Amino acid sequence: MELKNEERFSSKADIYKKFRPTYPKDLIDYLYSQIGFDQESVIADIGSGTGICSRLLIERGSLVYCVEPNGDMRQTAEKDLAGFKNFISIGAPAENTGLKDKSVDYITAAQAFHWFNRQMFRSECRRILKPGGKVAVVWNMRDHECEIVKKENALRASYCIDTKGLEDGGKLARDWSDFFEGGICEYKTCRNDLVLNREAYIGINLSRSWAPTEKQDPEKHHGLVCVLNELFDEHNVNGILSFPYFTQCYIGRV
Repeated sequence: MELKNEERFSSKADIYKKFRPTYPKDLIDYLYSQIGFDQESVIADIGSGTGICSRLLIERGSLVYCVEPNGDMRQTAEKDLAGFKNFISIGAPAENTGLKDKSVDYITAAQAFHWFNRQMFRSECRRILKPGGKVAVVWNMRDHECEIVKKENALRASYCIDTKGLEDGGKLARDWSDFFEGGICEYKTCRNDLVLNREAYIGINLSRSWAPTEKQDPEKHHGLVCVLNELFDEHNVNGILSFPYFTQCYIGRV
């Protein structure tokens, strides 16, 4: 079964919002102190999901268009961020946002770029950015040399709900020649280590795009939960798992 990209997180909005990690303050500080983001900036957060990254920008005072095609994810963000006047929700894909020409100062894509059509998204960025505007592509990344992460990666072969082998952010980021102008971008990385109890460990894994929901495949879902419990039992220390995580950000003109 192969899912459309915009359907991959249907029915996962609550668990995604609850368990997916946020982005480090050091990175947001960098965007605002070194890149030029400020409270007067108009930002389009593309593939905004449940608003994890959007919230950090909104709290700095910037006007943020949160562009998200998945209804469940978008509605969760709308409920969570409803109290902010500088939050605007848009139901649209990354490649056709519906925003006006030259209407935004910056574009962010956090944990989402790998789902986009790269060239169509680049064209859309060029259309909606004001002159001199920049795109910031962000991923939270696991340490793939970590023993438990290697075991988690192996689970996909047994429990994935589709066969589409999408590249992760680390692979996509090796070559920016066809996205950023001249293939040139600034790079910023920050530590973003996680400390997870059993519920959070299982939850963050069930929030992944490949993980089956109980509705999609009860047998695979329950099998995955059992294996995750076993991994937690094997690797926890006093009921806690410490994960080396880091955040990568690539920033440039398109």
